Amino acid sequence: MKKNEVPALLPVTEGIYLRPVTLADAAALFHLIDTQRDYLRQWLPFVDASQEEADTRSFLKYVTDKANTSDKVFVILYRGEVAGLISLKEIDYLNRKLEIGYYLSEALQGKGIMRQSCQALVKCAFEDLHMNRIQIKVGVGNTRSSNIPQKLGFLLEGVQRQSEYLNGAFHDLEVYSLLRQEWQARQEP
Repeated sequence: MKKNEVPALLPVTEGIYLRPVTLADAAALFHLIDTQRDYLRQWLPFVDASQEEADTRSFLKYVTDKANTSDKVFVILYRGEVAGLISLKEIDYLNRKLEIGYYLSEALQGKGIMRQSCQALVKCAFEDLHMNRIQIKVGVGNTRSSNIPQKLGFLLEGVQRQSEYLNGAFHDLEVYSLLRQEWQARQEP
């Protein structure tokens, strides 16, 4: 594997894999969004912009284009089915930092799928992409989502006030970060 590359299939745990997204995933991802709009809309501003499969396909065209070097997007496969999406966003190779973003089907919440998927991407970001800093932003009040960086050893840096426009209003985001040295210290026995 070349420097700054991620594996074609990233095993997470038995039954959970991360695979780079392709255009062929448009139907499954749109179906997930379309059938769970009320649930996903609570925290994700893109839901209302995804009105048809073509919208999802446009997003996938952008993130899979070879010219896009700032995002690496993966489908979360749970028992062979598309369960959600997770991404390395705003990758800054010069400053060796990035952000992780994610969403998961409501029916699969509470099984540790997203925490384990994030854990696998954190390892990949530090080991394969040689990053120094990873951050995760979470809507204030989204405790299920904020539990993930907390359990993975991320530190709450603060709150970005009115940082995201969602459902007709501005919302605050908690910013969590993990540094390479902190992650390495947690890996040692």
